[in-house]
Amino acid sequence: MKHILLLKEIYLEAFKNLGSYFVRNLFKIFTWFCLACLVIVLYAFIFRVATGFAFD
Repeated sequence: MKHILLLKEIYLEAFKNLGSYFVRNLFKIFTWFCLACLVIVLYAFIFRVATGFAFD
């Protein structure tokens, strides 16, 4: 739980002093998009490992 709170604080601090409203929201959208892509990749990898896919 301590790590999650630390990541939340880093996330909030990173966007606190950005310039314009547009840039701030663009970076937030990009952050969530990258996180979603990472989750999809991890899911696909774990699914392949769990079903016995041969990584040749």
